[in-house]
Amino acid sequence: MISLYLEQQSWLHRLPTSAKLIALALSSVALLTVASPWIMLAALLGTILIYLSLAPQGWRHLSAARPLIPFLLAILVIHYFTDTLVEGSVSLGRLLTLFLIANLVTLTTRMSDMINTLQPCFKPLQLFGIQPRSLALAIALMIRFAPVLAKVLESLDEAWRARGGGKQKWRLLVPLIIQGITLSEHVADALAARGGSAGLNKRI
Repeated sequence: MISLYLEQQSWLHRLPTSAKLIALALSSVALLTVASPWIMLAALLGTILIYLSLAPQGWRHLSAARPLIPFLLAILVIHYFTDTLVEGSVSLGRLLTLFLIANLVTLTTRMSDMINTLQPCFKPLQLFGIQPRSLALAIALMIRFAPVLAKVLESLDEAWRARGGGKQKWRLLVPLIIQGITLSEHVADALAARGGSAGLNKRI
């Protein structure tokens, strides 16, 4: 998960971490209110343009969303039979855009920077016995887990196709859940070995 950070100096890397996290939060809220497929398409294209601006090979990181395509299409089909194709396309565009935005934050922001930025926001919760750094770590991990699970799904899909698997890719859901639980246990063990959230390396 740590390796997803892109070691280069783009304009997005130079933006303050707080600005990127605020943009992620605001875009999540804003996209939930969008009902027009054209506005959603514009948001998706704008996000893609940001990837293209991450020279020299920012466009390659768009492939992070490739494992999600079968499931997004399944969502579109479900909406087609239960609602309308327009609503389905809006839902698909919303999920894809939010995933790509979260992946952008992951690519251009160190874990330690996320935690240090989020931690002051939760200081009032100390009155209720909640550790601000632990909560900041949980949110940072949640942001990072989206592209990580997509990579896990891509690996499972490649193994499925190598073994002659058919189009029933819904069967990958169970191993994906198992892999996700295993990954979370490994992360928990690594954090415990480093002394918890307080022991995180500043370069992560």
